[in-house]
Amino acid sequence: MNFLNPWMLLGGLGIALPILAHLLNKHQFKQTDWAAMQFLSRAINVRSRQIKLRDLLLLVLRCLAVLLLVLAISRPILEESSGTIASKLGERRAGVVIALDASFSMQHSDGTSTRFERAVESAELIAKSINPGDPVSLILLGTEHKVVVRNMVYDADRFNAILHAQKPTDEPLNLDSVPIRLKELADGLDAGQKEIHLITDAQQYDWDRGSDRLQAAFKDLGQDASVIFVPILGGSDNLAITNLELVSGVLRKGTTARYRATVKNFGDTPATNVMVRGAVNNINVDTKSIPSIAASSSETVSLFIPFQNPGPVQITAELDSDALPLDNARRTVAVIRDQVSILCVEETSADSSEFSGFISAALRARDSGTSQEDFTVKSVPWVSLPTQDLTTFDVVILADVPAITPGQARQFEDYVRAGNGLIWFPGGNIKPAVWNKQSALVGTTLLPAVIEQTMDTSNDMGVGRPLEPSIPDHSVCRPLRSLSEDLLSETQFLKVLKVKPAAGSSTVLALAGSASPLLIEHAIGRGQVFMFTSSAQPTWNNMALTPVFPMLLQQMVTYLTSREFEKPRMVGNSLSLSYVDQPDASNAVFETPGGEIITVPVKQYRNQYVALLDRADEAGFYLTRVSVQAPGMPIAVNVDTGESQVTCLPADDLANLFRDTDIMIARSEAELLDSIQQARAGLSFWHFLLMAGLVLLVLESLLAHFTSHRAAKSVSPKNKPAPAMAQTAKN
Repeated sequence: MNFLNPWMLLGGLGIALPILAHLLNKHQFKQTDWAAMQFLSRAINVRSRQIKLRDLLLLVLRCLAVLLLVLAISRPILEESSGTIASKLGERRAGVVIALDASFSMQHSDGTSTRFERAVESAELIAKSINPGDPVSLILLGTEHKVVVRNMVYDADRFNAILHAQKPTDEPLNLDSVPIRLKELADGLDAGQKEIHLITDAQQYDWDRGSDRLQAAFKDLGQDASVIFVPILGGSDNLAITNLELVSGVLRKGTTARYRATVKNFGDTPATNVMVRGAVNNINVDTKSIPSIAASSSETVSLFIPFQNPGPVQITAELDSDALPLDNARRTVAVIRDQVSILCVEETSADSSEFSGFISAALRARDSGTSQEDFTVKSVPWVSLPTQDLTTFDVVILADVPAITPGQARQFEDYVRAGNGLIWFPGGNIKPAVWNKQSALVGTTLLPAVIEQTMDTSNDMGVGRPLEPSIPDHSVCRPLRSLSEDLLSETQFLKVLKVKPAAGSSTVLALAGSASPLLIEHAIGRGQVFMFTSSAQPTWNNMALTPVFPMLLQQMVTYLTSREFEKPRMVGNSLSLSYVDQPDASNAVFETPGGEIITVPVKQYRNQYVALLDRADEAGFYLTRVSVQAPGMPIAVNVDTGESQVTCLPADDLANLFRDTDIMIARSEAELLDSIQQARAGLSFWHFLLMAGLVLLVLESLLAHFTSHRAAKSVSPKNKPAPAMAQTAKN
């Protein structure tokens, strides 16, 4: 026998109270001899025996009542033995935790119902086995698990209403924290027996990773409660758009940009005739067909997105509906300008005049070699920099500028922090010591690296070092990834700066066979700074004479003219709205894809004013406003397509996962009911003991009242015998 509250057994010492009262009551009268009492001695002796028997019976009833009440409070659990009286008197009671997987793979449908709907049906079946009054907890599992009810006294109607009100989320499953949260809920149950029912689709993507770790965690969980694993199985067919990215083009009114959508077939069979639609503000503008996508493979298509009007636009790549619609769309945002304006500041000394104009020509060049007007480029000598209004330009390029003043350094820092872009090229005229000093004046270093010295990277034959052939998958490098390795190797660098990258910066391009970075970037506020370590002039390299230079430079401008809200977020990420100056309103407004309005306070952070929404719970476009009346700025929020791998863990693998644990696996309704029967092997008697103790107290009270009433009646004046002295006088 086990006890839920074993310390309450100390209350059994309370049995001493009625015994002590009985002993004290026995000695409360002083015996006095009286000669006349000898005539009544026989009657008194008989009456005394009756009183002693009555008092002893009352004492036994009181002691038994105390013992039964103490046992009831200690909540005994007795192992069931069929055919015994205990099996007929005991009840199968348990505290129950029901954990429902609410990650977005549970929205996968078999054509009749979704996995989540079938999971709710299993939860209903479990709920029918719970006795009224037993504690129950319900938790939805996702990235951040949501406890719906905790240690609630079970009421069938109320619990079913709560259960059917639940919906799956747009989040992936954070499996690592599941055993911890379930243990916390089980520990909080006020019950002698505890059950945990884990209802999930057992995605192979989640459950097959780190099985040893999971096995240990669930083994520990099974030591405190009976754990029943309820797999909700389903098919593996699913298509998802895993990526949508800008490949080329300028985000300017009247232009067309090329976006690349990646479609993955997560199923076990090939998918044919897959249609991909590109939309701007929910209006279809391009459609592409993919003839076939092999199982577990990806294919890409190019979507050409025209921009007719300036302002923010919502761009979506979408598939036709399938078994899991949530991952059929991928979203991004672009801010379209009337024009993209660039200020190019160059050293124009006699030594460099013959090489000026390479940057302007590269920005205007097309693939065909003709010029284009996608960019408005203004070139000025560096001595004219103080007269320029930086706020009228989207990007500033500094090429071989010898130095800047402290005031200009702060001006550039404010310019970039506001969301603009800066590109920096070295050259023979720069003064490294001055640049290092002025760059460090601002709160964050203006340049992403400290300049150390100029290095000669040519070999004995005067041949420069080429680019590293493994081009990273960075936005500015995507056009270069289409070039052949031979063409990349033709771009050679004779000189570069040796630099020490600052904390938080990252290398975008490097030289082959060397750790020397060629292109470094870092963020300042809402903007970005790119720093080349080699010049834009042919004296240091031949980059400006190859196709690499215009492709790279144009893509950098496109990248820099993006704003922070154009970068898609994931479900579960925070969303922020930044201000350069203190806003008039103290609160910002976030409107969810579902239409909910959330007000967020504006706080000051690192010389900026920021409104931060802690979590994005839905996939879609959020609208941010500096106030309720202000126009909305969209933010794209996408799902984590790791959850799109909906293949369920095979039965053998699932059994192997829990092979050394006491966890029961219930694959059918019959197995679930049988598992619940096995889990509740102990019988609870506290209700019976409590009622029995109360009944004994009532009997004791009635008996005490009855006997005391008879005693009072027997000594009433009507029935009193004549006094002995009076009787003697008559004689």
